[in-house]
Amino acid sequence: MWPTNPPLDLFLASQATTRGAEEIRHYGLNKMLFHVVLHEPEIPNNTGAIGRTCVATGCDLHLIHPIAFDTSEKACRRAGLDYWARLAPSEHASWDEYLRCTGVREDQLWFFSTKGARPHWEAMIRPGDHLVFGKETAGLPEELLERHPERVVTLPMAPWERSLNVANAACAGIMEGIRQCAVRGDIQLDSDGRIERERDRSAPD
Repeated sequence: MWPTNPPLDLFLASQATTRGAEEIRHYGLNKMLFHVVLHEPEIPNNTGAIGRTCVATGCDLHLIHPIAFDTSEKACRRAGLDYWARLAPSEHASWDEYLRCTGVREDQLWFFSTKGARPHWEAMIRPGDHLVFGKETAGLPEELLERHPERVVTLPMAPWERSLNVANAACAGIMEGIRQCAVRGDIQLDSDGRIERERDRSAPD
């Protein structure tokens, strides 16, 4: 675990990013579909599962420190995360650094929390939006939720349960976003049900 970006080999990291971008262009995606943001993740298996979902759906992954596990290239190889290089997640020392580095607007942020009351399907999720999930033991900080009350959504569940697994929650959020984008025509699916491309917004409807 490091206080800032991990000591990955810069050349390998740049090559991984390039390979990922080439694969996306090959399949017709002009850019990453969504940005999945994990705030202070604690359990490596959950982050690994979310990373695999991001690779499979053409999403970026952002990890906000402190992180409770090692994400070095060696550790990922040892854990069998052969897709991690293709994912090439971004790591940020803090929430403020993440905001500064990404330049994300408030209207692109969606905070998934059990403290919300608005079901996630009421959020209008668009390509380029950032889906934010909290750490396993405590969720997202109260100050973040209070700062963006109109951007907080929840995944409906039985009233006697505390929460869903964060990897399941992230998958549900991503898939709802894909569904919405497909219905609106922001993205298209090919005959095999695979994400084909983002609609050219410069073209007339």
